[in-house]
Amino acid sequence: MTLKILFKNARFAAVELEDGGVYDMEKTWKIFVNGKLYKETSRVINMIYGLEPETEYEIRADHGDETACVTCKTDYEYVTMNVRDFGAKGDGVSDDTHFIQAAVMACPRESRVLIPSGVYRISTLFLKDHLNLELEKGAVLKAFTEREKFPVFQGTIPGNRSEEEMLLGTWEGDSQAMFSGIICGVRVNDVTIYGEGVVDGNASHKNWWENPKDIKIAARPRMIFLNQCENIVVAGITVQNSPSWNVHPYFSRHLQFIGMQILGPKDSPNTDGLDPESCKDVRITGVYFSVGDDCIAVKSGKIAVGSKYKTPSEDIIIRQCCMRDGHGSITLGSEMAAGVKNLKAMNCKFLNTDRGLRIKTRRGRGKDAVIDNILFEDIVMDHVMTPFVINCFYFCDPDGKTDYVQCKKALPVDERTPAVKKLTFKNIKADNCHVAAAFFYGLPEQKIEEINMEHVRVTYAKEAKAGKPAMMNGVSDEIKKMGIYANNIKKLTLCDVNIQGADSEAIHTENVDKVVR
Repeated sequence: MTLKILFKNARFAAVELEDGGVYDMEKTWKIFVNGKLYKETSRVINMIYGLEPETEYEIRADHGDETACVTCKTDYEYVTMNVRDFGAKGDGVSDDTHFIQAAVMACPRESRVLIPSGVYRISTLFLKDHLNLELEKGAVLKAFTEREKFPVFQGTIPGNRSEEEMLLGTWEGDSQAMFSGIICGVRVNDVTIYGEGVVDGNASHKNWWENPKDIKIAARPRMIFLNQCENIVVAGITVQNSPSWNVHPYFSRHLQFIGMQILGPKDSPNTDGLDPESCKDVRITGVYFSVGDDCIAVKSGKIAVGSKYKTPSEDIIIRQCCMRDGHGSITLGSEMAAGVKNLKAMNCKFLNTDRGLRIKTRRGRGKDAVIDNILFEDIVMDHVMTPFVINCFYFCDPDGKTDYVQCKKALPVDERTPAVKKLTFKNIKADNCHVAAAFFYGLPEQKIEEINMEHVRVTYAKEAKAGKPAMMNGVSDEIKKMGIYANNIKKLTLCDVNIQGADSEAIHTENVDKVVR
């Protein structure tokens, strides 16, 4: 076993215990900080709080005779700005927005804003550069739900020069007016949000989730919205009951999300867990998801934004995460008109999601909507309805069920035609699946270039439920134990692929140019 520091500042450290476990370890380890027992854990990713600035620490993990150790020195910290000293009450009733915002704005570099235990009612908190924001254990930022309390971000702000504009508000890939996020950063750099506290959107079917498709004044806010930000770390905190997407980085770079919990009821609409959109260099590590929609959905805008700005989501690594109860565990698309490339998802656990590794695209996303160099490796799944889905006929949007989008005959390749290139699924075990082991359906005029499946094992639940493997026209919603279905693929490689218990032919291919076994 090895122990390493993932991130640290003046007050906390994120550490990784590597023993070959996926999200959880087989053994329970004791963690000691400078010789004193800190906690017992079976998690791979662990947060250590209560550290002092500019202090040397030895962090040790023990299990019987096994031990691992790492040392670090915490960062310098100038001052702490306690929001209580600025007038915040934390009584669960008073509006503490302005008092917390005052502490944020007054906080100098290399300092900390501390939110101690208590329930703080807020609308939007705006971040600024060079900020460390700590939510202490027992601290809850509980959002108001009245729309009039939230600023409105217009979708596009025109520049003084005719060719310039600023993207500000967004909704499902389009530039649209939206309410500002509950925690909101616009063009900020060098921010760390951390701690054992909770950010609660307080959403329910009585407020934000009522008639969710209706846009009233503006689109529903995100819990954490990061627009054109750089060098942001969010670690340890719990984010729950979001009005819409929980964490939404937008045109941002150099981001880390470590050891968080992102939670929402199964029936909460559009409550994706974490949606990087047109972002570069994103690390998602040790995050637990249980939400009402996709756990992670990687995007890059619908056609207007994606084709104009041509900013793909790229260089993304997802590790040691657990996804539970969402629609898709890790999803690419469908709003990805600028493409998704160079993504790795490794050592993750998927439990009770509708789909595991899911790609959603469709005609109309455009020629820049290219998905390429995607690796899913060392993943375990249990009771995932369909573990692998590539759907090039996803029927989203008002035109999603038109003949153009849903036609299964080859159409001309033009400016509107997306592409799926190379994908690899490696060392994956999926037990108790229900509907299909895999459902791959490319465009006939632009076939999926290459799918590699290596060392993949799928078993079916004894009482398998029927369902629809992909959201497209012409697919029955009464399928179960289907095996692998592959259509419109140039090259399909199946190396040590074991499908146990399919009701029909385990592997069925149509319009596949080359199958390598």
